[in-house]
Amino acid sequence: MTRTKAHESRSAIEKLYIIMRHLFIRGSYKPTGVSGESLVKELLTLKPEIYGLMDDPEKVELDGLLYIIERLPAGIEECRYIRLISREGLERSDFNVIIPPKRRRNCYRVDQDQMYVEMTRGRSDIYDILTHLTFLYIESEKIERNSLDHKGRETLDWRNLREIVEKEKRGEEFNEEAAYSYLSNILGRTFDVTRTAGRKFKKAGNLSIFSIIFHMGKLAMEEQTEGLDREIFFSASLRERIGHHVYGELWADHIKRVLLENDLLHRPLHIISANLHSVVNTIYGYLALGRNSFEELERLAVEISQENKYDLAHKIKNYALKHGLIEINDTSGTNISAQIIDLAKINSRELAPGVPMPDDDSSKLPVIFVMDYAFGEQAYECLDELLKPYELPDKIRAINVQSVSIMGKAGILNGKKGDIMIPTAHVFEGTADNYPIRNGFKTKDFEGFGPAVYEGPMVTVLGTSLQNKDVLKYFMESSWKAIGLEMEGAHYQKAIQSASKIRNSIHRNINTFYAYYASDNPLETGSTLASGGLGMDGVRPTYLITLNILKKIFLKGK
Repeated sequence: MTRTKAHESRSAIEKLYIIMRHLFIRGSYKPTGVSGESLVKELLTLKPEIYGLMDDPEKVELDGLLYIIERLPAGIEECRYIRLISREGLERSDFNVIIPPKRRRNCYRVDQDQMYVEMTRGRSDIYDILTHLTFLYIESEKIERNSLDHKGRETLDWRNLREIVEKEKRGEEFNEEAAYSYLSNILGRTFDVTRTAGRKFKKAGNLSIFSIIFHMGKLAMEEQTEGLDREIFFSASLRERIGHHVYGELWADHIKRVLLENDLLHRPLHIISANLHSVVNTIYGYLALGRNSFEELERLAVEISQENKYDLAHKIKNYALKHGLIEINDTSGTNISAQIIDLAKINSRELAPGVPMPDDDSSKLPVIFVMDYAFGEQAYECLDELLKPYELPDKIRAINVQSVSIMGKAGILNGKKGDIMIPTAHVFEGTADNYPIRNGFKTKDFEGFGPAVYEGPMVTVLGTSLQNKDVLKYFMESSWKAIGLEMEGAHYQKAIQSASKIRNSIHRNINTFYAYYASDNPLETGSTLASGGLGMDGVRPTYLITLNILKKIFLKGK
């Protein structure tokens, strides 16, 4: 059999996870040591699309760098030691918590050289951060090479960059155009590309590309010239707790306790995994503000995201809190906040445009439970614990779950950002676990609203940052005929099947509704996750899926 690039890439993914698991069990490793170099080798073999020019020996990949910097704690590029921990009491310390803007993790800068990062979202979270750190170290080595001459001496550009960073730190003015010219030589990129990247960093959160690049190169140089090694550690508590649903159980028990305290535990429950704005805005935007159609709800979402954000959002929230909305902030460590909507406190004949209120006695009216997006394997941990009966001191109470709906972002393989995908099965990458699903959604439910709609199997990947074109083309063009990729579908379905068909803790033929909107197309250059978010293009598919979930639930799947 001819060995294809897809075979090599899939082999590299498998080796990466084996190496990561080995390092996790061992407890620590040095990025430039033998084990760290093994990670680098396999990542370079794989060449994930999201990391662009990573395999170029001279050019620093800037879009990929911004992507990971937004998902790592601020200042991590300055830290020689990174310690991955479980929740171990630092949240009650005097350290300031650092939460990356695009990845919910509690992080703590304990001193000049050390960053502690909480890993409470399962193995997917650990694989994710190790992949990002490996990329960070690959680019650091390029910066170091580009900043030294053939005799190992600092170049003029590097010395100038150091001065720029010092001035920036002191709040002094400097010639920004000159600074970008120095930086472009260090990055191996053109002046225009460098300046554009610098503006993207600044727009993303007032991030200084000068400081980030300088400290990346500085640590790499000090390791080479002074023997000051960089190192990554896994705490004993993290290694002990991983895979045991510690945080998922705490999270689910908190949810059930809130349901019990509000006398809602016996009521029919509809679970929705989605963001924490579209369901509330769809229901209460209609009830509080009289938005009577999908188009009006869409305009409302745009208005909330733009100039009238605080006024409208405040008005909706105040109304919602008086009419059945209960907000649940996470205290477990999962970083998954949630909402409960008690339909008995809504005085209307309609729940949303075209969605009639159930004609039931108030004591039997359904309850909607909305949970924020989970991350990879965490989806199984949290939903599995939520679907278990609630064990009280005097008895065990089953949860009366009527439906589970999953709305998520996903990569599309034959379409564009903003399109909609309806999965018929979830194929779990790297395993023999495949999950055909009874999806209550069909293509026709979304036709005629603008976004293109695709129906077929979807791949649940081990990590979006490890995907490359060869593997994805294989899934799309082979007999799998996959339409997209995401990280949670198989995990959710595993929890549903376990609860319904093995434990019998929920209805055997539970109603399930899955729909995803495309956040990126990893097969198209310039359309990967590193190219930026959906922005306003995500509003229509998000609210279209939300409204259809409510219709399916309360129109009995019609």
